Amino acid sequence: MLAASGGCARDGGDFLAVYAQAERGDVSFVRVFAPNSVVDRKTAGIVVGFWAAVMFTLWAASPFATLPTPKDIWVALSDLWWNQGLGPELFTTIRLITHATLITSLLALLLAYATVVPFFRPLVEGASKLRFLGLTGLVFPLTLLTGGGYALKVALLTFGMASFFVTSMAEIVLEIPRSEFDHMRVLGASEPVIVWEVVVRGTLDRALEVLRQNVAIGWSMITMVEGISRAEGGIGAVILNENKHFKLAEVYAILIVILIVGLAIDYAVGVFRNIVCPHARLGKVVR
Repeated sequence: MLAASGGCARDGGDFLAVYAQAERGDVSFVRVFAPNSVVDRKTAGIVVGFWAAVMFTLWAASPFATLPTPKDIWVALSDLWWNQGLGPELFTTIRLITHATLITSLLALLLAYATVVPFFRPLVEGASKLRFLGLTGLVFPLTLLTGGGYALKVALLTFGMASFFVTSMAEIVLEIPRSEFDHMRVLGASEPVIVWEVVVRGTLDRALEVLRQNVAIGWSMITMVEGISRAEGGIGAVILNENKHFKLAEVYAILIVILIVGLAIDYAVGVFRNIVCPHARLGKVVR
């Protein structure tokens, strides 16, 4: 028993010694196994590369013969891009998501900021509940309103994004501490000035973060929306056409493009948020 205890003590001491070295920078890679540790970029890059290699190996060694291999997808992507016009279709989709995002941001922020007025709160609450509706039943009325085509896709995408945007942003506005409003009143500010400084400018960093999340929601809906109306094309229409003919290599190639472009958009919005609101990073835990 004593020997075992001594062994445990020695093992624990060794671990603490190694961890102490890691904290001093002697064994930096050990930090990746310690909870809440801060690692340098080189170490983080090694970890990311490790997991990427694991995922790629599992994919390449998949026992399912029907699934396309990385080589099959690369060949399909090359053919789609150079011979089948995937580039212009991708541009069409990006134009759609950009248009819908601008309209969504304007409508949702106006509704969310309107929660400071009691008269509009039931309207905002009702708009947030619409997030439980699917888009299928809304195609017909929105077609009557927009005339179909590109305008219909913008309307569907805006509806799907705005309901979630309003829900998140209205909650942020309602959670603003009462002390911030009282502080501005003590300074002699009028109510419109208080709304601008506390509600609009005071929540801008969180509004941009909600925007970032809702762009991801809209991007994930692209295939469904462009599948409903295929007149103007788009990457969603292309992937549905390829899936109809069971061309799995082409389907997965387009999915990879969708993922990469989505990550790029998410990164761009994050960079814009950090530029506009540099103070937003001050309260984050460094990991």
